[in-house]
Amino acid sequence: MVERDTSVVRAEGFLGVLAAHRLLAIVRGPDADAALRTVLALVEEGVELVEVSLVTGGALSVIREARAVLGDGANLGAGTVVSGDDARAAAEAGASFLVTPAVSAAVAVGRELGLPVLAGALTPTEVVGALDAGATAIKLFPASLGGVRHLRALRDPFPDVPFVPVGGVGVAEAVDYLGAGAVAVGVGSPLVGDAAAGGSIAELRARIRDFRAAL
Repeated sequence: MVERDTSVVRAEGFLGVLAAHRLLAIVRGPDADAALRTVLALVEEGVELVEVSLVTGGALSVIREARAVLGDGANLGAGTVVSGDDARAAAEAGASFLVTPAVSAAVAVGRELGLPVLAGALTPTEVVGALDAGATAIKLFPASLGGVRHLRALRDPFPDVPFVPVGGVGVAEAVDYLGAGAVAVGVGSPLVGDAAAGGSIAELRARIRDFRAAL
């Protein structure tokens, strides 16, 4: 029996979760304790993919503590991963996937570490660069610059590339992007609000239910 490359298996699994659940929640805020509560509330409400941005206060400790609570099976990633050092630190903290804002060394390092990478790209040249570097999927960012029309234009030359629009994605925009062929959407403040800065978790839970119902 031939063993499959574990990085390929992980990538396929990540893509499967994206396609099945269609929502990636992005947690970003100044308060590590609030960010951890936010991550746990998202998962409790059924959000299967959660990204903790590395610009969050104490981001690596948030990932580490959330991983300890949620276990190895949770799809918990690190976002705003810019450098190779960022990628390694996130992996050591327990991130199971990486999200970058652009095509950078973090993409190739993430691939070397065996982690799925959602790599930020906006133009056709950046899409090709991200794929060549080993990206599992493309984070279309900032999606708000071109909107749904830009996604449709990119899907013409890249019909098989999994795109995940991020940036300015509310409920209505999320539905439109998915209708235009996005595999999933990444949502930060329209979903998380001020929860990661100490805001209401009850209001966060209500927003989660609204998004999940719409998608």
